[in-house]
Amino acid sequence: MQELGHYINGTRVKGQSGRFADVYNPATGEVQARVALANAEEVAYAVDIARDAQPGWAEVNPQRRARVMMEFVRLLNRDMDKLAEALSREHGKTLPDARGDIQRGLEVVEFCIGAPHLLKGEFTDGAGPGIDMYSMRQPLGVVAGITPFNFPAMIPMWQFAPAIAAGNAFILKPSERDPSVPLMLAELMEEAGLPKGILQVVNGDKEAVDAILDDPIIQAVSFVGSTPVAQYIYARACATGKRAQCFGGAKNHMIVMPDADMDQAADALVGAGYGAAGERCMAISVAVPVGEKTADALIEKLIPRIEKLRVGPYTAGDDVDFGPLVTEAAKNRVLGLIEKGIEEGAKLVVDNRDFTLQGYEKGFFVGPHLFDHVTPEMEIYKTEIFGPVLSTVRAGSYEEALHLAMDHEYGNGVAIFTRDGDTARDFAHRVNVGMVGINVPIPVPLAYHTFGGWKKSMFGDLNQHGPDSFRFFTRTKTVTSRWPSGLKEGGEFHFKAMD
Repeated sequence: MQELGHYINGTRVKGQSGRFADVYNPATGEVQARVALANAEEVAYAVDIARDAQPGWAEVNPQRRARVMMEFVRLLNRDMDKLAEALSREHGKTLPDARGDIQRGLEVVEFCIGAPHLLKGEFTDGAGPGIDMYSMRQPLGVVAGITPFNFPAMIPMWQFAPAIAAGNAFILKPSERDPSVPLMLAELMEEAGLPKGILQVVNGDKEAVDAILDDPIIQAVSFVGSTPVAQYIYARACATGKRAQCFGGAKNHMIVMPDADMDQAADALVGAGYGAAGERCMAISVAVPVGEKTADALIEKLIPRIEKLRVGPYTAGDDVDFGPLVTEAAKNRVLGLIEKGIEEGAKLVVDNRDFTLQGYEKGFFVGPHLFDHVTPEMEIYKTEIFGPVLSTVRAGSYEEALHLAMDHEYGNGVAIFTRDGDTARDFAHRVNVGMVGINVPIPVPLAYHTFGGWKKSMFGDLNQHGPDSFRFFTRTKTVTSRWPSGLKEGGEFHFKAMD
């Protein structure tokens, strides 16, 4: 059986802790590899190497650092199929979804090629008599990222690309559920010209996470995962003086107005709700039709579309719409929440609780489900299900629909489908959610804008990718400069008085 370790000082190394986690093939339920779980000493070793390597990398000018990113993009495109296959094998998502995962990370790397411009400071000529002022952005030193299982390529690249382009060394602690692709990305970065020790991959669990949070050398931590863990990491990182950005859970609503194109809205909901088996932080998990007539029409459109969805292993290629969940525990949790929704009185209008796939009976597959007549008091409304389950909450008016999204504790993404520009403008202006889609179901910004939610979906002040990413991984130094204006007789300097 394959044994996966860490990537330290430019090479793969075996774990030393003696602890391992199983890595599954979600389609078959079989263990396909073991991944080493680092202890605090292994984390400290990786951090020490990063600390020693970072000053030399920071002295490399931004244009040359950008050239490493350019070559990394070329290598990502070269190895796209290889990376996607490895990602699908461990995560379970379809190959098109896996390529999309890599592509959205690649786009952030492309944005980071602009590091020479993004790292420019400001200059004021003549701030006072003979005085100039200027600012510069400098790297923090050694920084770290803790990433989730659902995007094992995209989110690591969202974190380490801007950090490294800005001159930092980076410690990546990926999910132990699908660790192969992060290790492969580190190898590609070195092939692209990155010096040894600048990108380290340390696999592990809570022990490794706590070691990262407590290490005095690490200056900043970026995290993506569940809200309880985000709160824990943010509090502990801040307590040890680290800069932190921690992205948590979501419960993304899509409001459907009576004037919306119902076919367009139904297609959008199916793609956004069931793609990647619902294991997306930006998945639409709540449909909010406004008015009973709208709700009935939407449900009528949704049911046949959902019933036609094809569930299967990634090896089936284009014949599959989504694959299994990542672990058996994830499968059991989703099925338990479906039962809870029925107990609480929601109407299960598409029921696939008995779904099985011939030849893959031990796989972690969950068929698509659709609830109607869900209310805000129900657990399936309050909780992020993270599976192929869509809940429908009927709203009597636009204001009621708006406040459903506004009153929920999560504020990651939200969408509205309407033909009315005034309604759309009002919605975008008033809703207290970080990312808004207007006739766009999954409003993930492109790489040159920032990604981040509000409320309990995000803890910290600066978002991922876009200009915020360079602000997060650098700090500003401001210089006030005055030079002698001339020489008196006898060689004494003469300074003009400062206003």
